[in-house]
Amino acid sequence: MAEPMAYSNLPAPVYRGKVRDTYDLGDRLLIVATDRISALDVVLPTPIPGKGKVLTMLSAWWFERISGVVPNHFIAVITAENRSAVPFELGPEYYGRSMLVRKAQRLDAECIVRGYLSGSGWKEYRETGMVCGLRLPEGLRESDRLLEPIFTPSTKATEGHDRNITYEELARLVGAEAANAMRIRSLAVYGYAHTVALERGIIIADTKFEFGWWNEEVILIDEVLTPDSSRFWLANEYRPGGPQPSLDKQPVRDWLAAHWREGEPAPELPPDVVEATTERYLRAYRMLTGEELSL
Repeated sequence: MAEPMAYSNLPAPVYRGKVRDTYDLGDRLLIVATDRISALDVVLPTPIPGKGKVLTMLSAWWFERISGVVPNHFIAVITAENRSAVPFELGPEYYGRSMLVRKAQRLDAECIVRGYLSGSGWKEYRETGMVCGLRLPEGLRESDRLLEPIFTPSTKATEGHDRNITYEELARLVGAEAANAMRIRSLAVYGYAHTVALERGIIIADTKFEFGWWNEEVILIDEVLTPDSSRFWLANEYRPGGPQPSLDKQPVRDWLAAHWREGEPAPELPPDVVEATTERYLRAYRMLTGEELSL
């Protein structure tokens, strides 16, 4: 297994997010998915080996399949064979974790689609009977499947917590035309992806999308349908009425909840938590694509 990459270093203007380093190439962007991991709104100092490669390769797998459903920014994953598409030298550590994409003007909101009642949606439902202004039937349990998927946007905070907003607030934030496209396309991608994943033994309980303007059209950007942006449950272990076994960074969340308090410096993760998280990401990739990912 290759050494984990906590930070990239390439000769172009860069924006560093929690996980991705995005390099400006003019009319295109190079998105490098590092092995950084964030949980409970903090970026941890311990990288998760292979995580960035899973995020990139799984996003690419989905982008290629949903291109007929929703236009997106994906051009290519950078490999040894096509490295000349980037205007500077890349070492082999960048292959498979770097994605060349069209440069869109990002719309500053997150588009969350929920097919099941979990996470912050479950918390809000218990308190108000609603999720993002949408009233749901009474008597639902945690992890219950909803009668139909719901679109629940949120703000995109650069620091701290995102805030759930109503569709009307989204329209005021990004404009009516963009908001309509974001809702329709988010629900379309989720519906397609839920069917595909379920055939492979995974329930996509909810997921997050981001969009941007490109050539006067609202297109899908960033990552898509990964363990970072989605709640993946094992279909054969699904039992509504409580939390579900998942293929994501839950081991990190659980360890942090037990060993860290908000406001303290982010701690190093123990080896067993790192190993368990890598295995969950690889398992999600393997189940969805049917392929092994070489790290």
